[in-house]
Amino acid sequence: MNLRPVFPIAATVVLALASGCARTGEKVGGASRAISTGQAGGAYPARNAGKYDTENRERFVTMNFRAQRSVTASGLMSRPLEDGRLEVAANLRNRLNRRIEVQVQCVFKELDGFSSGDETPWQTLILTENGQESVRFVSMNDKAKDFTIRVREAR
Repeated sequence: MNLRPVFPIAATVVLALASGCARTGEKVGGASRAISTGQAGGAYPARNAGKYDTENRERFVTMNFRAQRSVTASGLMSRPLEDGRLEVAANLRNRLNRRIEVQVQCVFKELDGFSSGDETPWQTLILTENGQESVRFVSMNDKAKDFTIRVREAR
């Protein structure tokens, strides 16, 4: 008995029955690349919501890999001034044996962790070989109760 002509027909029937008529997911992407989400619609939960939120939890963050490798902060200090504004100071240290140029900024936050609308402009800081520099920031209003200092490599 010759089964060769029956095999393509049987394979087509099995695939048709396995896929069914129900929609199993939405297609996202172009014609050349489609990704099936596996969910039939409606609301989707956030992905990696707690994975990339370092800036929400830490007082010092680096904004790129090169800054992460070369700059550390110690002695983070904050104190309220007489008029209710917040003063922040930090010692930034160059971990490399060469001079680097970075930019530093402070984002002032309310008690709930959201920005108080007060961000300092990026300022350029030159750190000598294995050197340390102090930076100081003062909030513009009395809403600031917490802060995050951000550092990135200068362009």
